[in-house]
Amino acid sequence: MCQIKVFLCDCDGTLTDGGMYYLEDGQQFKKFSVADGIGFELLKAAGIKTGILTGEVTPIVEHRAKKLKVDYLYQGCNPQGKLDAAREICAQENISLEQVAYVGDDLNDLPVLECVGFKGCVLNAHAHLKALPGITISPKKGGEGGVRALIDLWLNNPRVLG
Repeated sequence: MCQIKVFLCDCDGTLTDGGMYYLEDGQQFKKFSVADGIGFELLKAAGIKTGILTGEVTPIVEHRAKKLKVDYLYQGCNPQGKLDAAREICAQENISLEQVAYVGDDLNDLPVLECVGFKGCVLNAHAHLKALPGITISPKKGGEGGVRALIDLWLNNPRVLG
């Protein structure tokens, strides 16, 4: 089994609850979980690179990525674009997709999930993701520590970390 070198995840519905919140003036905001943020810190401490691949393009995600100190942020990705981004990251890190863990929540995450070594989804993910062979389903929903729960599982599984 290959050792995980990079942890990637989707944003909306995975790191957030999937809601689109707007103020009267049109300003958007998102709810993120502090527990997920600590999970990213734990990954960094374990020497694992991190990244966010998302279809949205917002300053909110950029701010969150900076706060989490992720190594990679790709915004505006269509489903194939997420896989292309993962491949680009692998090339930069000189690793294979087998050494990547990915967490998502919806159909646009399927192309990446079908190719990575370790796949996960949050509890409220689409049924097609939950049905993927070998996927780990978080006991928690997106935006409610769902990503952290998977990080904890992976970090505590010696088979995953090599």
